[in-house]
Amino acid sequence: MNSLWNRLKYTVQADLHTVLDKKESKNPIAMLNQYIKEAEKQTESVGKLLERQGKLKVALEKEYAEAEAMLEKRRHQLELATSTGEEDLVAFASDEVRAYETRAAEIAHSITESANEMTALERKFEEMKHKVKDMKVRQLQLMGKENVTRAHRRMDKFISPENGDKQVSSVEEMNAYIENLGGKINREYETSSMERRLELLQKNATTKAEIV
Repeated sequence: MNSLWNRLKYTVQADLHTVLDKKESKNPIAMLNQYIKEAEKQTESVGKLLERQGKLKVALEKEYAEAEAMLEKRRHQLELATSTGEEDLVAFASDEVRAYETRAAEIAHSITESANEMTALERKFEEMKHKVKDMKVRQLQLMGKENVTRAHRRMDKFISPENGDKQVSSVEEMNAYIENLGGKINREYETSSMERRLELLQKNATTKAEIV
């Protein structure tokens, strides 16, 4: 059974190392996502093997029960054959008893061994699941840090564009623009106001001339 676990372990390690050894240019989050996806796939695969191992153990227990039942039957028949003195039946029943005793003993040993192996495999399987869960937590942590980094970068561009890309104006530039725009509007308003006063003055002068 150790060889089975070693094959599973090496398969998991080989597949995960293959992912990590790829030369493609990927960011850490994308690599971690792929790593977790592969780990989940391998964990699911191992889970199915464990389920199959459990079914095989049940099958062994069934075989053991049948062997024990036949052993008891042949022992009883041996007693009957011995009491009747039928030597050929005694010989046959004796051979059958020895065969079933050997079979039952072998199966009992296999069941004990299988139970121990199942316990070891289940512990390692739980360890695999914990590792995957830890990777998912790490994934969330990295995604959070990535999100914070992006937020800081965008805010820094807005607040201090001189330190980076000037696609977004700084607060000071926005304020200067608003002040300039306000000054332009005020000047236009003052010009319009002066024009209205001059027109009114001219109109009044014309009216007085007509009266005179």
